[in-house]
Amino acid sequence: MSKNLVRENIRISLKAISSQKLRTALTMLIISIGILSLVGTLTAIDAIKASINSNFTRMGANTFTIRNKNMTVRIGNKGKGPKTYRQITYDEAVRFGREYDFPAYPSVSTMASGAATIKFESKKTNPNIRVFGGDINYMATSGYEMEKGRNFSAQDVEYGKHVVILGKDVVDALFGKKTDPIDQIITIGSGKYKVIGVLKSKGNSVGFGGDKVSIIPLNNVRQYFSRPNMSFTINVMTNSPQQMEAAISEATGKFRIVRGLSAGEEDDFEITKSDNLANLLIENTQKVTAGATFIGIITLLGAAIGLMNIMLVSVSERTREIGIRKAVGANHKTIRNQFLVEAIVICQLGGIFGILLSIILGNIFSFLVLQGSFIMPWAWTILGFSICMIVGLISGLYPAVKASRLDPIESLRFE
Repeated sequence: MSKNLVRENIRISLKAISSQKLRTALTMLIISIGILSLVGTLTAIDAIKASINSNFTRMGANTFTIRNKNMTVRIGNKGKGPKTYRQITYDEAVRFGREYDFPAYPSVSTMASGAATIKFESKKTNPNIRVFGGDINYMATSGYEMEKGRNFSAQDVEYGKHVVILGKDVVDALFGKKTDPIDQIITIGSGKYKVIGVLKSKGNSVGFGGDKVSIIPLNNVRQYFSRPNMSFTINVMTNSPQQMEAAISEATGKFRIVRGLSAGEEDDFEITKSDNLANLLIENTQKVTAGATFIGIITLLGAAIGLMNIMLVSVSERTREIGIRKAVGANHKTIRNQFLVEAIVICQLGGIFGILLSIILGNIFSFLVLQGSFIMPWAWTILGFSICMIVGLISGLYPAVKASRLDPIESLRFE
């Protein structure tokens, strides 16, 4: 098909579309909704993946965590119940840090509260602030950076002083923009704490309140937030990613000794790398991606049926026009291509509108919910245009072939 003929077909298609504005607009809207449900959801999922990756990779590719092993359920085995693993005690965590002689930086931490309310004068936060206890190295091994103020000193940690480092959301809720939080006294639980630092914003990915945190000295947690069977976590940061496997191997052997495990016993703790945890969470989004794709395809299938119906009606209404075009020399191929181009143009116009909406809504979700950056889903955009092309071809093929096979004499007689 020559360029001039393509341009002429597009011109005729746009003229035909403009003559049936309402009908065409409804069809384009159905196509737009199908593309929106597909590309918009996939864009939002990309935003979630980017947020998860950002949250965990800030801890670094050279960081791993030793934590208490989760409970596992035994099936069968003479009716034995679920197996539980004992918590990692403070003494075990500290001993590991003292005896682990690999060139790395270990830190010990624990969670004091997962839903605390923090107060300053008459203001208070929602009860969704996570309070952690950490040592000097906790900031570095957990991927936090200071925006202002200072980290814990050795005396702060050793004596469990009432000092605290706050996340960005906590500072905004309690102090706003005008009050300097440094050296202010706040209330966590029943204790008064002096603010010594503010963390740089990490953003809040789904399930992770990266800025809704407060960190207090580890020994302060042990004294004022103590509870039965409290478990401690060990973060280890190596000097380089290349040392990770050797560091993990060394840590596994050393912690087995600390835990008193014999050669034949299984590990009663688990070691995870930050990127492994991120990949695990991202894998869980695959089912959501599949579901969104299925819903989008079903919606586009409905749009394709609607478009085919409109094209058949258009062929019927323009039978006399087709007869005239054939009478002046247009062959069946030219007629077929004209109706095919018309169907594709309708699909692409609807697709453009749907893709623009999906990018806008997907990024609104990224900004407001995940506090992420702008995402341009090039892969999904190309997929959207490709799907619109396929839908246009499938929907327009039968009406186009039907139009090209009309008898010119009978067409001219059609009223």
